[in-house]
Amino acid sequence: VQLVESGGGLVQVGGSLRLSCAASGTFFTFNSWAWYRQAPGKQRELVATITSSGITNYEDSVKGRFTISRDNVKNILYLQMNSLKPEDTAVYSCNIWPPMDYWGQGTQVTVSS
Repeated sequence: VQLVESGGGLVQVGGSLRLSCAASGTFFTFNSWAWYRQAPGKQRELVATITSSGITNYEDSVKGRFTISRDNVKNILYLQMNSLKPEDTAVYSCNIWPPMDYWGQGTQVTVSS
């Protein structure tokens, strides 16, 4: 299994980013997936989940701002992040939900005020 996250960067408050996560084919299709994030000095937290049938759920602080989606043809997981805040600054990672022990390198999101 390989998890490759991309799309992070430096953005100003109120800006937007779209994260992508590429994963292996069959493994991707039949699993629920999630985005997680870890800010400096804090534990990794769950941000959003999406089931194999497309049902989504969000952590309260990102509801209405973030959208998780998946493309089962391209085997890519997405996270559209709008109205970004400084507290969204973290390394964002994708994994199945519940997560397995293996993690990709993640992608850094930095929101400047």
